[in-house]
Amino acid sequence: MSAADPSRASLEGPSAPALSAFGRAVEPFRVMDILARAQAAERAGRDIIHLEVGEPDFPTPPAVLRAGELALAAGDTRYTPAHGTRELREAIAADYRRRHQAEIDPERVVVTAGASAAILLALAAGVNPGEEVLLPDPGYACNRQFVAARGAVPVGLPVAAKHAFQPTAEAVAQAWGERTRAILLGSPANPTGTRLSADRLAAIVDVVRARGGLVIVDEIYGQILFDEPQRSAAAFHPDVIVINSFSKYFAMTGWRLGWMVVPQMWIDPVRRIAQNLFVAPASMAQTAAVEAFAPETEEILQRQVRELQTRREVLLEALPALGLEVQARPDGAFYIYADCTAHGDDSEALCARILDEAGVALTPGTDFSPSAGQRYLRIAYTQREPRLREALDRLASVLA
Repeated sequence: MSAADPSRASLEGPSAPALSAFGRAVEPFRVMDILARAQAAERAGRDIIHLEVGEPDFPTPPAVLRAGELALAAGDTRYTPAHGTRELREAIAADYRRRHQAEIDPERVVVTAGASAAILLALAAGVNPGEEVLLPDPGYACNRQFVAARGAVPVGLPVAAKHAFQPTAEAVAQAWGERTRAILLGSPANPTGTRLSADRLAAIVDVVRARGGLVIVDEIYGQILFDEPQRSAAAFHPDVIVINSFSKYFAMTGWRLGWMVVPQMWIDPVRRIAQNLFVAPASMAQTAAVEAFAPETEEILQRQVRELQTRREVLLEALPALGLEVQARPDGAFYIYADCTAHGDDSEALCARILDEAGVALTPGTDFSPSAGQRYLRIAYTQREPRLREALDRLASVLA
């Protein structure tokens, strides 16, 4: 054995086994590092206002909690089918019919252990190692790692504020290369909160179809929209992979439950992959999630969306005076992506300073944009309005 072979040499010595190339190269999810620092400050006695993590501050709706408690009491703790229970898949399909006027066969619905698992399944089913996946830049930080974990190549597609930080069909066509296999979109998007119009999505789908590629649309914030509703891509494009989750709109982050809508010919392959990679989503979480679609739950959730809209308006009004420019108005989700270059060109240093001096936790844009993230920061308005206004006062003491 050659001494130049670290992957084997490490196994014969006292050191730990060598990491894979992915294990060595994977980037940190910076928002979790910031959360850890903020929590350490809290343990030391400081009052920290958390505007960093993309987790709604609303509790899981009461009907969902009751259903989960009953499921546990009844011993509902065994494996389900890998693609989810029939009852939940039918409830999801019925919601598409009611909310989006879309007839979705419940067999096309695959319930997953969160949207992350759904994205991994979509990539496993549709993308080969070595192929490229286009990712809007800025975009959700973990998407790059999902693609890399598949052995594929994440390719950033810079998107401009003048286009609402969403790609155009022309940009997709220009970026598409010989090895490009797919594009992963978000609408509304993280970190910008902007959405992709139906016309622009249709034009992108046409470009990708003409090249024999795959479109994956992440709609986990699709029910959190303020100015006008958005119909799911599943209503128009049966060959597009649609990702969704119970985490954001339904306030069920810790239940780890999501779903995907797949083309008819993908049903069996995706189920087989799910069986091998994940076995099944949590049984009691699936039973509880059926109640997420109950009318009493929907009433609560819509009230929460209206509260998020009010919070958005509070921030949009206050941020310009703090030197934080919002270049593209967010349509939904609970994020604002702000240009912070009035305070320098290092968003990580700025967020660290704000945490230290103001006790407000924000996320640097470098989590979301390898190309220009140092110019931006993300604010998650996941605090009640009085607490949000207090955060603005604290920011003013540091930035104004």
